[in-house]
Amino acid sequence: MVQFIDHTKMGRSTDLGWLDSHFHFSFADYYNPNNMNFGVLRVLNDDLIQAENGFGMHPHRDMEIVSYLVDGALTHGDSMGNKETITRGEVQYMSAGTGVMHSEINEGAETVRLLQIWFIPNENGLKPNYGDFRFKWEDRMNQWLHLVSGNDDAPVKINQDVNMFATFLDKGKAAEFTVAKGRQAYLITIEGATTVNGINLVARDAIESVEEDLTIQADADAHVLVIEMAKA
Repeated sequence: MVQFIDHTKMGRSTDLGWLDSHFHFSFADYYNPNNMNFGVLRVLNDDLIQAENGFGMHPHRDMEIVSYLVDGALTHGDSMGNKETITRGEVQYMSAGTGVMHSEINEGAETVRLLQIWFIPNENGLKPNYGDFRFKWEDRMNQWLHLVSGNDDAPVKINQDVNMFATFLDKGKAAEFTVAKGRQAYLITIEGATTVNGINLVARDAIESVEEDLTIQADADAHVLVIEMAKA
């Protein structure tokens, strides 16, 4: 079963000036009791952060937080003493665990676009942790690049049975993604345009799949992310 998620019907917050967010699930001022999560995927925010702005120090706990950079450069700082900057196609990860303070700042002159992704952890009260990985862009060209996993199959490890994959398909290229029995997947067309199982998607559109394989056709050069997990 697949369900199309039209980005024009997502929650949106533009009242902060420096931040333009599109919420895939209930978050901040957007609340829909029928759209709280997709399995353990609790938050997926598509954020635009203006130059020399960002999220100042603020607390989190008991959440697995992954940032996927689409454009610009984002600098992470936290109460554990980490300060690192990632750019297009790279990933930051933080396990908030028992509690941590962190910031995410666009210190550059260009607008940052990122996907802010939160997962419910497999247990609460874990020790806070931070990591990042600078993936090579070419490793996702017309093939799946395994970014994140709850086991040892990807460079970024999180405390949940989740896998994240990215690809950038040249126009006319296609990709298959298997969604096994007992599994489900959330696909986002980040940039470009695709047809997925006969459904047309433009940038920011998404599809929920439960136990149904996905066939992705690039109608234009297309940047795609898939988040795969156990069926809820």
